[in-house]
Amino acid sequence: MSIAEPLILSVETATLSGSVALSRGEVILAAFAGDSGVSHSNTLLNDIDKLLNEAHVALSEIDLFAIATGPGSFTGLRIGIATVKALAATLDRPCAGIPTLQAVALAAGESAYSVALLPAGRGEVFAQLFSVTKDGFVTALDQATHISPQRLIEKYGSLESVLWCGDGAIANRALIERDSRGRIAPEIPVLAKQIASLALTRFREEHLEKPDALQAIYVRPSDAELKV
Repeated sequence: MSIAEPLILSVETATLSGSVALSRGEVILAAFAGDSGVSHSNTLLNDIDKLLNEAHVALSEIDLFAIATGPGSFTGLRIGIATVKALAATLDRPCAGIPTLQAVALAAGESAYSVALLPAGRGEVFAQLFSVTKDGFVTALDQATHISPQRLIEKYGSLESVLWCGDGAIANRALIERDSRGRIAPEIPVLAKQIASLALTRFREEHLEKPDALQAIYVRPSDAELKV
């Protein structure tokens, strides 16, 4: 693509509330979080329509679709990815699939060690270690995993000045503050903004995907699969 500043529609349905964002290059034109009490299947298309109307942009003007690919809510991921696939395929636009934990780490800001955490159900969390530079370059230092909070502390708690970030960190605040040397980052209100930022990097590096190539990162089997 030869577009200097792409118009990016970013969708995040990996968390309970989810969020959407519209950006032109590095500039966020509109963004908001969803309703954690309502299924993404009932709200996502309306949220996208509201977003476009707020920015006075037509869906046909979108140059790039970005989507959080997980880990996160299994149902949410399926809804978000299916929606983005359909919209991008209809308009013949490229996509950027962004790992959710990478966006969580970026949202927390610069850190030599950032542990990005999201709830994984059954008392566990999805976790991954990153480094984040001042200019927003995010490097994975290990692989995403699902892990118990106690094992989490055993794995990362001894790191100096570690930054704990994401909903999983907030949910386990007491344990983290008691047994680690790090600090907890503030809550992230609209993660779709970081999805947009990482998608812009992918665009500039020409690392985009066709809609049918988008794949969810589940990390572990769903509860339904575990019961089979």
